[in-house]
Amino acid sequence: MAIVWAILGLLLIFAVLLDAFETIVLPHRVARRVRFTSIFYRLTWKPWTGVGRRISKGQDRSNLRETFFSFYGPLSLLFLIILWALALVLGFALMQFALGPDLIAPEKNLTFGTYLYMSGTTFFTLGFGDVTPTRALGRLVSVWEGGTGFGFLALVIGYLPVIYQSFSRREVSISMLDARAGSPPSAFMLLNRNCREDKSNLKQFLNEWERWSADILESHLSYPLLCYFRSQHENQSWLGSLTVILDTCALIMVGVDEMPTQSARLTFAMARHTAVDLSQIFGINPNQVDKADRLLPQQLAQLRVRLQEVGINLREGPVVDQQLAELRRLYEPYVMGLANSLALALPPWLPPTDSEDNWQRTAWREDRNPLF
Repeated sequence: MAIVWAILGLLLIFAVLLDAFETIVLPHRVARRVRFTSIFYRLTWKPWTGVGRRISKGQDRSNLRETFFSFYGPLSLLFLIILWALALVLGFALMQFALGPDLIAPEKNLTFGTYLYMSGTTFFTLGFGDVTPTRALGRLVSVWEGGTGFGFLALVIGYLPVIYQSFSRREVSISMLDARAGSPPSAFMLLNRNCREDKSNLKQFLNEWERWSADILESHLSYPLLCYFRSQHENQSWLGSLTVILDTCALIMVGVDEMPTQSARLTFAMARHTAVDLSQIFGINPNQVDKADRLLPQQLAQLRVRLQEVGINLREGPVVDQQLAELRRLYEPYVMGLANSLALALPPWLPPTDSEDNWQRTAWREDRNPLF
């Protein structure tokens, strides 16, 4: 029976260390389905969203709903680290327990709790010394555990800044999109505000968002838990920003006069790549996504009229509409699937009539600048 406990302890230690290595150190997407981290997020996110979706979306409750969802990302990271540590402590305790009653301890009757206590003090390098092993093999296991605990804690301390640096890089561009595309952002407002006077600026803008999409792909594939981190404002999100860029590029590609079509193609390709790869992490099958139409024919006609009013000509005709529909089919099932899985709202093509940008709002007064 002792061999069974030792094998269980070794397997638990190996599984946790491998999972922590793949999650923290390995900058690559791990396709293995049976992982401690994956199981943890599947078991915790679903009930969390179940509670969050019960919070109504009314004006008085929308902030509460988003605040509730925003807690999950940081809390899940902390609980994951705690669970890793507890699992390692349990694994080493099982190994010491398998070696038999070879401890010097205050209590005469040794229980498994005594081995857990010794494992915990060793792993966290507390060094109380009130419970110590007497056999050479037990001492060797204690040294191994102490080194593992020290390395694990150092790795976690170095891991947290990387996560928050990636989050900060992501949010800077999302915040800048507020004045450029509205709150929530929309393809119409992005084209309107960036092409009203000088259409040449749009090329640089698209190039910047091509790089932003590549950065999202790299950071969120390496650290998928970043997908759960919400933006500071409830009407903004990384997925919403990515979708607006895809919407805008699709419009330019099907035919907007004097627009940087090549830059739009490159940005569209990078942004779609990001949406597709991230949806695979969450096991989203685009063929099974409820494909609600984000742009009905009457909305497309309205969008075309609104663009013409601000001097932007979107070509007309069934061929153009068909091309736009085909481009939308390339990315909308993926972003819709991500939105449903992450409980995020996708942005509209046209802004709400009463929408105001986040920068226009304060706690004391609301001003609307006619230039915007």
